[in-house]
Amino acid sequence: MFANCIDRFRALFLSIVLLSCLAAPALAGPFEDSVAKFANDEFSDTEAAIGEVAASGNALASPIISALQDGRLSADPDSKKVFITRTDGKIVDATTGAAVDKLPDNAAAVRLNNRLRRTVEAALGGLTLLSPDPAKRLAAAQSVFKSHEENLLPTVESALAKESVKSVKQAFAEARAAIILFKSDASDSDKLDAVAVVKARGDQEALALLTGLGTDQPPLVANAAASAVSSIQSNLAMWSMVQNAWYGLSLGSVLLLAAIGLAITFGVMGVINMAHGEMVMLGAYTTFVVQEVIRSRYPALFDYSLLIAVPLAFLVAGLIGVVIERTIIRFLYGRPLETLLATWGLSLVLQQAVRTAFGPTNREVGNPSWMSGAFELGQITITYNRLWILCFTLAVFAILLAMLRYTALGLEMRAVTQNRRMAASMGIATSRVDALTFGLGSGIAGIAGVALSQIDNVSPNLGQSYIIDSFMVVVFGGVGNLWGTLVGAFTLGIANKFLEPVAGAVLGKIAILVLIILFIQKRPRGLFALKGRAVEA
Repeated sequence: MFANCIDRFRALFLSIVLLSCLAAPALAGPFEDSVAKFANDEFSDTEAAIGEVAASGNALASPIISALQDGRLSADPDSKKVFITRTDGKIVDATTGAAVDKLPDNAAAVRLNNRLRRTVEAALGGLTLLSPDPAKRLAAAQSVFKSHEENLLPTVESALAKESVKSVKQAFAEARAAIILFKSDASDSDKLDAVAVVKARGDQEALALLTGLGTDQPPLVANAAASAVSSIQSNLAMWSMVQNAWYGLSLGSVLLLAAIGLAITFGVMGVINMAHGEMVMLGAYTTFVVQEVIRSRYPALFDYSLLIAVPLAFLVAGLIGVVIERTIIRFLYGRPLETLLATWGLSLVLQQAVRTAFGPTNREVGNPSWMSGAFELGQITITYNRLWILCFTLAVFAILLAMLRYTALGLEMRAVTQNRRMAASMGIATSRVDALTFGLGSGIAGIAGVALSQIDNVSPNLGQSYIIDSFMVVVFGGVGNLWGTLVGAFTLGIANKFLEPVAGAVLGKIAILVLIILFIQKRPRGLFALKGRAVEA
């Protein structure tokens, strides 16, 4: 009897196992059914499978769609099984993740067309909507805003309800609004709310989204969208002007940094120094040498390379400036034409010397981490290197003003500028002041080269790009007047950036030059003329 019980128990157990095996296909879940659609080799079924898999929340959803995008998703039309070929070459079952020895003989890659590729990209963006990383959620929300895939609406709404980070929550709200705008069965009130959300965003992508709405929209929605488009266009036009003003300030800071040393030498000494641009170039090459030494010997100090290069560039360019003044310029005072020709010839010599030492090609000067990248302010983009150059320029200007006002050398320089003969009769060694002034102007040009190395090509011709503009700034602002140089640099920089979109880069510069010539006809001494008996005589 005990043996009969054992036999009955075994029979019952085998029956349960058999029934479980027979019922297995019937117990397949919706995720398995969705994955099986990839094996139908129909674009419509593939599109439906993408949406269903992406919305399933299954851990294998992202690997499946990523494999589909890369051509690594294969399907067997006979067994309706789908397989993922991983990047390491191993093959796994797409529904279970279990390893598979090899693909079936009839398995083929799931096909995609251009429409499905866009759907895949949108689905991948949607899969990261619930990522634990806020940056990934933000990027995903922005991707959905551009694609506005309707099948991602439930995921977006779920993510919006759970989001706690303010900026990401706003991005989710904008993504939801973009989807609703293109959703055919959305109510008019929902679409009007969506138009308001997109209008509040107010950037180029919002404008593109609203202008891309079809003509089949209800009249109320169409009117609201047209009003929003007009408002965004006006807002963007204003921000475009702000962006041009920033570009002008950025260019003006570069011009000021290049011209401020020239304003000192030209104002105090009356020397037309055509080699001033080469002092800028020497400062840039000093930065290059400093960075090369740091890269090869002290790579951990790279972020401090510019801080090290600034004093070295000042010393190198300043000492060369003193040597030039003592050996060439001092013999040519009062002879402006000969000074111009001598310094122009000297500029050619310095350029050729640099070509011989460093070669004629551009040299790489890297940006430290704190000068790399950009940030958004409203609808404008501000790069860190330009912002730091502006701050650095204003700091140099302030230090130079303080030096001229509160130091003995500054007092002597101002005295020589206003009346050289009277200053000499009062015991000021004008020749020493000339040498130090030329060295100071050249040193400032050297540190200008450090800044310019971050935004321009470091080559033997670097200084030639700025020498003419520097002279225009000095003449326009007032020879020897630092405040005039400041105002002149920023005025010319802003004017140039506002003229460029209208007239083009070349015609814009020509227009600036003509305007300066006309201005000098009316005010020969520039915006801020120096005061003094010798100057006014």
